[in-house]
Amino acid sequence: MKRLLAYALVAMMLVPALAQDRRYNVYGVMFYNLENLFDTINNNGNYDLEFSPQGARQWNHDKYKKKLHNLSYAISQMTSQGTPSGPAIIGVSEIENITVLQDLVKEPEISKQHYQIVHHDSPDRRGVDVGLLYNPRFFRVLNVTNQRLYIKEQPNFLTRDQLCVTGLLGGDKVSVIVNHWPSRLGGQEQSSYLREAAAARVKKTVDSLLVDDPNQGIIIMGDLNDDPMDRSCAKVLNAKRNIKDVEGNNGLYNPFWALLDKGIGTLAYKGGWNLFDQIIINGWLTQHKDGKDKPHLTFLRAEVLNREFLKGHDGDRAGYPLRTYSAGVFLNGFSDHFPTEIFLVKEAK
Repeated sequence: MKRLLAYALVAMMLVPALAQDRRYNVYGVMFYNLENLFDTINNNGNYDLEFSPQGARQWNHDKYKKKLHNLSYAISQMTSQGTPSGPAIIGVSEIENITVLQDLVKEPEISKQHYQIVHHDSPDRRGVDVGLLYNPRFFRVLNVTNQRLYIKEQPNFLTRDQLCVTGLLGGDKVSVIVNHWPSRLGGQEQSSYLREAAAARVKKTVDSLLVDDPNQGIIIMGDLNDDPMDRSCAKVLNAKRNIKDVEGNNGLYNPFWALLDKGIGTLAYKGGWNLFDQIIINGWLTQHKDGKDKPHLTFLRAEVLNREFLKGHDGDRAGYPLRTYSAGVFLNGFSDHFPTEIFLVKEAK
């Protein structure tokens, strides 16, 4: 209890004053594509063989432990003045199973945060899922559901399920929808309909949540395999670039659109930046953005966590995410994506 009170006091003291006579609590909500976090056991035939000691990558216990260490170190470094104990919630993708998350949260770098896990096995052919880690000091789970994506044109299409976790963050009700939308395999335009279908599935979930309780925060996060201005995000979700254009609690705001406009991305392709790793919020979380009062969770800012230690520093990799492998060579890196985070603020009682 003393440690919890200390964290709360530090958070309130270190947050820059939004008003001279007020104190605030800040909560970080992060997303991280962990780039093929597989264990070393082949449980999925040919799809899993690559990440086994007998596979092309010679994926063994030593490499697996290095990967866990690197990712846990990266998460441990994602602190701020207002969030000295790190993110309250972390959505993740490209994980093989719950075991790899259990191994990850036990790593010494983050074990003291006692991150809890929400996970669901998806039907994805590669065997990768999405999941959620949360710090129980700040977030309490109330309900978990999973939505499967059905493609009318391809009834046998299998991909990652969408994970929806509803809980209390700082005492306020928030639903977090974790995604990993279909890839651009076959071409961006040719595969766009798959991501548009994924966006429509998310929109249906959002509408259902807000019918049940219109006064709650909605956070859509994930590797969307599209940029903020692409049709899936800008048209199907109708997530706005500018916060002033968001109408009502059902409206959606994408704070990462403006960041990409500034040339800030989360992954690089052919020398250019994309920002696939997005966190989109509903109007309820933006209501008090410009006011002094913050009676419930309110959006503060968004950030691409492109820390220097996450970047390559040699040759063609300089400045880009330092991934685990490149051209079959083990680089002992982190991920081919930078993590992203939003910060929510609420007036302390």
